[in-house]
Amino acid sequence: MDNINETQATVSELEARLREEIRRCVNVIGEAGASKKANDIIAVRVADKTILADWFMFMSGTSAVHVKSVCDEVEDKASEAGLVLRRREGYNDGRWIVLDYASIIVHIFHPEEREYYNVERLWVDETTETIKFDN
Repeated sequence: MDNINETQATVSELEARLREEIRRCVNVIGEAGASKKANDIIAVRVADKTILADWFMFMSGTSAVHVKSVCDEVEDKASEAGLVLRRREGYNDGRWIVLDYASIIVHIFHPEEREYYNVERLWVDETTETIKFDN
């Protein structure tokens, strides 16, 4: 019985450290977006709502060029933080770029696409943990 309790305690400790590391990476990505003057940066914890990721992040640029610039900075800072980019979609158009870092999925929008699709509404309610970043 002691071995089971010790194992559960070890697993709980590892899970807590993993959640802390993922949150650190969320902060790195949010700060990267803020450093490039992205607008309305929000991180949404979705771990209890989907198996796709632990966090979704949303931010906007002011033009296609700005969206790409924000994307480039996020990719650079995420890589420095040890995150591995699994997939990137939408970069050529610069209207809605999605970066998949496994536990964190980043959406970088052109303002028109963000307003039209309003993806955040699917994931945010009064009980959802969110982090907002200022630029």
